Amino acid sequence: MPRFITFAMNDEQNFPTEPPSEELQARMGALFEEITKAGVVLDMAELTPTAAGTRVSWSGGRISYTDGPFTESKEVIGGYTIIQAKDKAEALEWTRRFMEVQGLYAGDFTCEVREIKEG
Repeated sequence: MPRFITFAMNDEQNFPTEPPSEELQARMGALFEEITKAGVVLDMAELTPTAAGTRVSWSGGRISYTDGPFTESKEVIGGYTIIQAKDKAEALEWTRRFMEVQGLYAGDFTCEVREIKEG
């Protein structure tokens, strides 16, 4: 079965600082339990803010390092999920369901779904 990675991109400056409500945590927990029981999730994590990150660039034959935060970036990758699905349509359906629940907490955000090349 193909694997897919979903990048959750959000506006780091406007991301909620309080934890989600108990009701929303229960909804998230139920979805995560369902996707785990279905054997779809391979890995999932939230990322630290860009202030804790470093960009490594290659240009003109040289390496350079830039410490965060990266103020020129409006949307940043805030987390990722790696799933195994029968096809892209199934991967998009799981992503849609995740966004419907997470959007109640995080507000506007974008997910990018890409198949992982094998071999």
